[in-house]
Amino acid sequence: MRGLVFLSLLVPMATLCGPPDPLAEAGFQHFYNLEYDQAIEVFGRKNVANDRDPAGFNQLAQSVLFQAMFAHGALESDLVSASDPFVSRPKLPVTEAQKSRFEGAIERAIELSQLRIQANARDTRALYTLGVALGLRANWNYLVHKAWLDPLRDATHARKLHNQITDMDPNYADARLIQGMHDYVVGSLPITIKMMGAIAGFRGDREEGMRSLRKVYEQGTVNRMDAAVLLAAILRREKRQAEAVPLLEEVTTRFPRNYLFRYELALLHADLGNRTKALQQIDVIDKMRVKVSLSMERVESMKGAVLLQMHDADGAIVALAKATAKTDHLDANTASQAWLRYGQALDVKGRRREAVNAYRRATQVGPLTASGKEAKDYVGSRYKPKHSS
Repeated sequence: MRGLVFLSLLVPMATLCGPPDPLAEAGFQHFYNLEYDQAIEVFGRKNVANDRDPAGFNQLAQSVLFQAMFAHGALESDLVSASDPFVSRPKLPVTEAQKSRFEGAIERAIELSQLRIQANARDTRALYTLGVALGLRANWNYLVHKAWLDPLRDATHARKLHNQITDMDPNYADARLIQGMHDYVVGSLPITIKMMGAIAGFRGDREEGMRSLRKVYEQGTVNRMDAAVLLAAILRREKRQAEAVPLLEEVTTRFPRNYLFRYELALLHADLGNRTKALQQIDVIDKMRVKVSLSMERVESMKGAVLLQMHDADGAIVALAKATAKTDHLDANTASQAWLRYGQALDVKGRRREAVNAYRRATQVGPLTASGKEAKDYVGSRYKPKHSS
């Protein structure tokens, strides 16, 4: 069951949809550059201008969801590459304003989509927007409420709706994003979970999932960049980092203010042992720090992680000491990650007592975070680095 809820979150996470228009493009630029307040404002104006388009309400709802995730450090690559990323996270805190805005937008998107489907059961765009709305609702209900069954039902329904689209129009490449993630994630589940999934009609094929995502990237329109990001994260998980690099290079070129994309690219270069290119990306992030309201501690935490990834424990210790000097400048997730990595770097250098203190700090600043929970294991057992492949 845990794996199936994990599926319900990954499948529709990035499906913003709708035909190109100037207001939507402005909203997308803000959205993909981590400027969620501005994206919400633009998509809100878009919905006032056209209150009969379900796509605009999906765009607004997704911006609200990502605004909350970003504020609490939940937009990192471990959403895809970690072994148990969503299950280990606490409930996502949201404000009453975010809750009201998200739920209102999703209800309107579902209502408008269903009205169009009632008028024409073969309306592929309405089927698409309904699938996206259900997928977003699945994400919200799990991340915010930690519900299980309702998100699973919504995710399953979303997949079936998008299957209908590609059955009617095999060239509707954007609808294959949900299918690709579904196939990859289910194909990655343990055999016991797969058996449970098969009872509910779930199937999966990792390679087929990656092929579908590649098709969206190569032939899609509104979901091309989403496919690139998801495929890059999956390729890193599959130890195929060299294939992921050009995908993220294109994304960072198109959305230059998104420092998280650059950080992921730095980690890819670190995996490949390319120190110069990895640190070049960190330098770019540092130069844009003031413009994107990023603290020095956050940049140092990224640099420390990259150096630790390249087995430079000495360099990592220097960077992570700066990152952890003022953790009130970091969200709980980032702060606990910084302390965890600091402890790991200290462990590598044989500084066990200091490492244990760092692990304890990780559990204190983020007791419910994945990093805080992981740090508990290293209090009693020394960290042993894995060699990059």
